[in-house]
Amino acid sequence: MTAMTAGAVPPRAVNKWVVAISIAFGSLMAAIDSSIVGVAMPAIRGELGASLQEMTWVSTAYMIAMVLVMPLTGFLGAVFGQKRFYLVSLIVFVAGSALCGQARSLEALILFRVIQGLGGGALQPTQQAILRQTFPPQEQAMAMALFTMVIMLGPALGPVLGGWITETYHWPWIFYINLPVGLLGIFLTWRNVHEPDDVVAANQARAARMKADFDWAGLGFMTVFVCATQFFFEEGAQQDWFESSQVVVAAFTAVIAGAAFTIRELTAAQPIVNLRLLRDPTFASGTAIATVMFGLLMGSMFLLPIFTQEILRFPATLAGLVLIPRTLAMMVASPIIGRVYNKVAPAWIIAVGVLLFVVGNWQLSHITLDTSSTDLVVPLVVTGFAFACLFVPLTTAALSRIPRHELAEAAGINSFFRQIGGSIGLTVVTTVFTRYTAQATSALRDHVTLLRPEVAAQVAAMHASGLSDAGIVARLQGAVATQGAVLGFEKAFLLQGGTFLLVLPLLLFLRVDRSQPAPKVDVHAE
Repeated sequence: MTAMTAGAVPPRAVNKWVVAISIAFGSLMAAIDSSIVGVAMPAIRGELGASLQEMTWVSTAYMIAMVLVMPLTGFLGAVFGQKRFYLVSLIVFVAGSALCGQARSLEALILFRVIQGLGGGALQPTQQAILRQTFPPQEQAMAMALFTMVIMLGPALGPVLGGWITETYHWPWIFYINLPVGLLGIFLTWRNVHEPDDVVAANQARAARMKADFDWAGLGFMTVFVCATQFFFEEGAQQDWFESSQVVVAAFTAVIAGAAFTIRELTAAQPIVNLRLLRDPTFASGTAIATVMFGLLMGSMFLLPIFTQEILRFPATLAGLVLIPRTLAMMVASPIIGRVYNKVAPAWIIAVGVLLFVVGNWQLSHITLDTSSTDLVVPLVVTGFAFACLFVPLTTAALSRIPRHELAEAAGINSFFRQIGGSIGLTVVTTVFTRYTAQATSALRDHVTLLRPEVAAQVAAMHASGLSDAGIVARLQGAVATQGAVLGFEKAFLLQGGTFLLVLPLLLFLRVDRSQPAPKVDVHAE
């Protein structure tokens, strides 16, 4: 029997920083492609002749494919080899990117985005596992700091890069740019990344058992659950939720398939997704907190670009550049948090991050039509430090008790739940913002009357400028709608900040015992 310890150092001599750089390209591209398409949507829509609702499936198809692959990362890595699976995923992602650039119909673009997502879904969990297996136990927080910087840099660079490429060249180049970067990542990974021998042995033993008793039912239930869940959250807000029969069917299907999937994976001899890892209280609590936290964070990351582009009328490139201070602050703070992690309980660091996020959102709730790009620097820097305090210790703590050969699987499950939480968060924030905006617009409209002296003065001034009655009405309606949207944004930011305080009680369940080594695992255990 061969026993291995989760904290053991790989027997091969590898330069941890070279490995970190080698595998960063794939995850960075996958993160960028989650947000880069949004900026180019108008150009793509005009050329393909698609409606706005149809265009949402360009992003939805990519996200469904990514979420579908994430929990399968551990299984596929065990069957094909972790390094080989990462390389194949990166090749599929690059090939999907090339095909997306060649698409000349909406159907083709959606299909190629699915291919791209199937390749991209495994990149982040596998990168996370490789970093944890490469860095020694005392530097695990630093490894997760590097991972955090990569996955948070993508959403910040995506809009900037997408806007610049779309304005300077042509929209297919938002996909073609992945080709040289991806090829470089493939070469560096092939050359520099080596699987630890203990992980290879454990994965080979597990793969042999799983091939003998393949979990087809679990795979089927998971596929139905993921597709139905993503459809429910993507289409629910657009189709007035349960007023649509399609949304009702999707919700019912998601609940039934989700329950069947959970029961199957907890009872199967060789589950395709090892939900039994959630029996570890540290991993379970860390994943649960991350799910809630990511849902709230995604809402904040979604609102600000919309506000800057649609209300402040910033160009796409400037709207992306506005978010850079948050990314820079996060990149500066992440290595610091990585070092502090070994000296301070992770729950305390996360609590500081929660409070910083609340302060940052409170500052963002004061935005107006007179807000400039420089006015946003301070709240973005504050939330950038908050992100570092949140992601680094939470990701490090969640995987701290997972055996080395199960890290890829655990990272995939963690990423899966975070993405589901993000989908829920985006849906809730979008619904709340829409409702707040409608309420504010209706309330403001009641006060726009000629009986008010200031309104009468503005109408008189517009008459004097030669504007027709219809033009005056349209201008007043536009001003009311804009102010209503501003109030909607302000209330949404306040709600997110206040709701985020609910994370604090959950931190009581995040307990990390650093005095105990990670559990030993028998390679041939059933």
